[in-house]
Amino acid sequence: MYQKLLNKSLKISVLGLGYVGLPLALALAKRFSVIGFDINHERIRLMQAGVDPAKELLPDDFEGVDILFTAEEADLGKAHFHIVAVPTPIDEHKNPDLGPLLLAAKVLSKVLKKGDFVVLESTVYPGCMEEDFLPVLEKNTGLKAGIDFKYGYSPERINPGDREHRLEKILKVVSGNDAEALAEISAVYAAVIEAGVYEASSVKVAEAAKVIENTQRDLNIAFMNELAIIFDQMGISTREVLAAAGTKWNFLPFRPGLVGGHCIGVDPYYLLHKAVEIGYNPQVITSGRKINDEMPAYIAKRLVQMLIQAGKNPGHCKVLVMGLTFKENVSDIRNSKVADLIAELNEFSLSVDVHDPLASAQDVEKEYGLTLMDQPGENYDAVVLAVAHNAYKSLGLSFFSNLSRSGSILFDLKGIFQPQEAKALGMTYWSL
Repeated sequence: MYQKLLNKSLKISVLGLGYVGLPLALALAKRFSVIGFDINHERIRLMQAGVDPAKELLPDDFEGVDILFTAEEADLGKAHFHIVAVPTPIDEHKNPDLGPLLLAAKVLSKVLKKGDFVVLESTVYPGCMEEDFLPVLEKNTGLKAGIDFKYGYSPERINPGDREHRLEKILKVVSGNDAEALAEISAVYAAVIEAGVYEASSVKVAEAAKVIENTQRDLNIAFMNELAIIFDQMGISTREVLAAAGTKWNFLPFRPGLVGGHCIGVDPYYLLHKAVEIGYNPQVITSGRKINDEMPAYIAKRLVQMLIQAGKNPGHCKVLVMGLTFKENVSDIRNSKVADLIAELNEFSLSVDVHDPLASAQDVEKEYGLTLMDQPGENYDAVVLAVAHNAYKSLGLSFFSNLSRSGSILFDLKGIFQPQEAKALGMTYWSL
């Protein structure tokens, strides 16, 4: 298989061209002939024009590649090595939503042939590929997984907004249903991953490795958030505590903050789901999720308390929230905890303005029913710096002071500025 892919007598398909699938498809297209498939026709139109809808990739990334961008299912039939990289979100009850994954299985069923390879990149719980995804392929095609077609799992490790740790620079975990599948899948990825590949012993091991990567980060941030709450009530600066503790060589450099996005804030629920399914009730993971999910409410309540302490009526106060994306320097607003924070502020009858230079106003309106301001207003009683965009860092603290009333409050959630700077400008400073 690998040699035929390398000489382009066979093609690779990538199903799902989001923040994971598109960089992967373009990287593969430097060595192989690739078919990039997505059900969103507008996204396909942009990619055909050399534009990344997520604004992560540059026009140069689309140059010198052998790729067909398409929304036509029939085009997938020209490929023999299929990679599935669709989203795996959670529903309103925080249960895994396998809808996109199972839809991809149905689409792939229409073109899957004997001798094909199927690799899943989407983040799932251990056992999902073999217990949920493959049965759809088998049922709809009459083919037997592992016999009529080979399969494997290679979890994505994309870090949105990070131009340094690009796909090619990150070690890739690969797995296969047998030795032959592992060898072929490993060879394909090794051809484009400069950092090399790590061969996991089984598909389930690779699935589990991926889901605990982000669960570990979730738990560490939850610990920092709990410390921030404790130290805030004690009148101690969490930033100063962490700086002191960080002088020890083995202290882990995690920081408190809002935990959103489509990785850390979602993946642990996949592991929780599987654990409960097999009869185990996870306590540490559940506790960490609870702390991180409740941080928007804690921050909103703390701001209201400080406004009242300043002699202000929250119902008559204006608040500016700077930043809505799930992390700094990206345009992605999915699962943004800043949106939850705004909802909490609205519950206290605060008048809230929202600004973000990277988010799409249309997407924000559609997803959260919020209106983004082109430019911040003035006379704010409080400013919440929620996302540490470089664009905000470059403005300087005086910019935010000039937008505010005398005696205003600055909630610097990411610790962009120093408390002394805010005090010198007559602002009350607070940070996690």
